[in-house]
Amino acid sequence: MAAYKFQDSVDAMNERLKTPAMVIKKVIVSPLQNFFNTEASGGILLLIVTLITLGIVNSPLAELYKHFLHIPILFSVGNFVVDKDLHHVVNDGLMVLFFYTVGLEIKREMMIGELSKPKDAALPLFAALGGMVFPALFYIAFNANPETHHGWGIPMATDIAFAVGVLTLLGKRVPVAMKAFLLAFAIIDDLGAILVIALFYSTDLVMPYLGGAAAILFVLYLLQKTGLRNLFFGILCGVLVWLAFLKSGVHATIAGVILAFITPMDRQENGDNRLDHWIHALHPWVAFGIMPIFAFFNAGVSLGDLDLGTFFQSTVSQGIILGLVAGKPIGILLFCFLAVKLGLSNLPKGVRWVHLLGAGFLGGIGFTMSLFIGNLAFKNPDYETYSKGAILLASLLSGLIGFVLLKAVIEKDSKNDLSADSSC
Repeated sequence: MAAYKFQDSVDAMNERLKTPAMVIKKVIVSPLQNFFNTEASGGILLLIVTLITLGIVNSPLAELYKHFLHIPILFSVGNFVVDKDLHHVVNDGLMVLFFYTVGLEIKREMMIGELSKPKDAALPLFAALGGMVFPALFYIAFNANPETHHGWGIPMATDIAFAVGVLTLLGKRVPVAMKAFLLAFAIIDDLGAILVIALFYSTDLVMPYLGGAAAILFVLYLLQKTGLRNLFFGILCGVLVWLAFLKSGVHATIAGVILAFITPMDRQENGDNRLDHWIHALHPWVAFGIMPIFAFFNAGVSLGDLDLGTFFQSTVSQGIILGLVAGKPIGILLFCFLAVKLGLSNLPKGVRWVHLLGAGFLGGIGFTMSLFIGNLAFKNPDYETYSKGAILLASLLSGLIGFVLLKAVIEKDSKNDLSADSSC
């Protein structure tokens, strides 16, 4: 009984000690930290699944794995027919939830987060632009020929989960502002990759289906504006929009992003806004379910099919590797330098140029988005195999370089802090 009374007293004291600083921590810092922790854990799981997949593909289970990927899935209602294999169902269907969650995160950051103020958004915006332009240029420099140039979008992407996972391994001495910067430019990077998919990797547009999707989205938007909202009706409209996009020629996952951008941000009864509610609800499912499943279906590279001499001589491999390992950090650092020198932004508190260089290398971890774009870019199985191998190798190299560089900087800063304390 005394224990219960003591706990009641502690709870009452905690209530009285609430301060504006604690409120700020709950509203701003906690969501960022929760997001960061979830991404880091998801990145570890993603790595485990990738290694398991590589093991399966290079084992006697390889044929079973290939047959599993190509299990046919048929869905038809009247004259409307969807005929896909399991691999395409994951990439075109399950990944819609991934893109929907990414869209929600982008919208939130643009409205109330790191990207809501022009001065704060300028540096990650310039970083993302540089991190997209330079990798694409590096790739095109090696692949001017029409047969392979379509893969220029592959090295543009950054995998948030893996990048954050590497940053987490560095411990608590990583500046908080650097974590926010990495997340912000990676989110803008995702938006850029989404636009690239929508504009350059969509073919043979079927206008009736595209018009039908636009009509449903418009009705959904009007209903939300008038305050008439129903979860079941919203999900039904979302499914119909996805089916319409699936047949329209625009990649079906873009439906998830558009649905995210028309999701309202009004407050709910518990005080949370609707965007945060759906981000918190979906993010664990995406990080611990959808992305590992995607990795299982897409990260398999058979080393028996990959002749190393041919692989390294391939312009596809060269363009992707150099684009991610060199193009990303060069573009990010150079564009950040321009933003600061032009007076459009300042370096975040506690962040130096060497930190941004390290973040640039972590930006070279492409993986999820890069694999996704690679599936869209190449129909030739050899080029697809080269692109997968190059993405995995480049992501590994970028992660290692970024980790070693940032670890050395952090350890040096720690020694300097200890020296300063001892001298005092």
